[in-house]
Amino acid sequence: YLINCLSDKKALVRSITCWTLSRYSHWVVQQPHEQYLKPLMSELLKRILDSNKRVQEAACSAFATLEEEACTELVPYLGFILETLVFAFHKYQHKNLLILYDAIGTLADSVGHHLNKAEYINLLMPPLIQKWNVLKDEDKDLFPLLECLSSVATALQEGFLPYCEPVYKRCVSLVEQTLNQHIAHVQNAEQFEQPDKDFMIVALDLLSGLAEGLDGHIERLVAGSNIMHLLYQCVQDSMPEVRQSSFALLGDLTKACFVHVHPCIPEFMPILSGNLNPEYISVCNNATWAAGEISVKLGADMAVYIPPILNPLITIINRPNTPKTLLENTAITIGRMGLVCPGIVAPSLLQFVRPWCTSLRNIRDNDEKDSAFRGMCQMISVNPGGVVPDFIFFCDAVASWLNPQADLKDMFGKILHGFKNQVGEEAWTKFSEQFPLPLKERLQTNYA
Repeated sequence: YLINCLSDKKALVRSITCWTLSRYSHWVVQQPHEQYLKPLMSELLKRILDSNKRVQEAACSAFATLEEEACTELVPYLGFILETLVFAFHKYQHKNLLILYDAIGTLADSVGHHLNKAEYINLLMPPLIQKWNVLKDEDKDLFPLLECLSSVATALQEGFLPYCEPVYKRCVSLVEQTLNQHIAHVQNAEQFEQPDKDFMIVALDLLSGLAEGLDGHIERLVAGSNIMHLLYQCVQDSMPEVRQSSFALLGDLTKACFVHVHPCIPEFMPILSGNLNPEYISVCNNATWAAGEISVKLGADMAVYIPPILNPLITIINRPNTPKTLLENTAITIGRMGLVCPGIVAPSLLQFVRPWCTSLRNIRDNDEKDSAFRGMCQMISVNPGGVVPDFIFFCDAVASWLNPQADLKDMFGKILHGFKNQVGEEAWTKFSEQFPLPLKERLQTNYA
């Protein structure tokens, strides 16, 4: 009935039906696709090309909601979807173009690297780059386009290489212009207005998208620019949103081309440790994540920077009502610092091991979790007494792994058996009686 209403002759009915159907997205993607997802998608795409602007807007928003729910389920239909969205570029007026950018960015986030096919790139990129070339640096319509391109660059990975140089250079230029305008305003407020820092924020975010998507390929662009000098100013900005995007970019550049970040580490680290303040959740979260990425790259040279970072992180991980993402990033960074400098972090084990284990037990297996748990194993080998009072939490965290790498699984086994041998069979039996049955079975199956 509702899908039929999308073809109603009254525009208002078509418009409100788009919104109503979007509320059912979560349910639709769980049903047989032929019966629900395909007809809904195909009718919504027709409404994206509706002659009425209000219907276009509602259909675009509804489709973005469907994309978020369906994710990679949309991959078989990508060609059809992109043809429609690209056709809408030529049809849409100013206001609805902004919503179209959002639908394209959400599609890129949802399907990821599946977008990296020559036929899709050739459909999608020309209209985006054409808009990019037309818009002036001071035009606020750049914001949604930059956000959209950030998602597209991350999804396309190397597929974005032919477009990366002009995009990279313009982003660096936007950051530089905004910083210069800000300095001019500070020096002479009567003559120069305070710039709109959103230009700088979206440019930093797009640079992050490029670093994440292009990985090592960005090295050549970073080498030929003054981005590290600009980023050093950005991480000290008074506006939290600027610092939030700056620390994200610092982490992404650390991963992609550490050779250019390395010489600047002594200048950046005191500023980073000064931003581990949970009053600004997003700034703190990104600074914490960046510290973990830097640890992995610096190795033992991280030692000198750990003390001023570790103390605030221990405070954060023990703080009540800390958001889940910040807890997870804090635990991962503590683990990574323990991996490269166990002798420095391990003496504090007793202060954080319980919340560390509970923060990481629910995240899926991935590289960040892997490096953090390797760090925990290193710290336990340096300071086994630090884990004893909370050993049940460590057992639970180990059991949360579905497929640890063989050498990591071996480390877990050695710690579990070492603890059991240390306390003796009787004490271990008594201790393991407190385990919930699924935990007991899991440890028995995986670690005998």
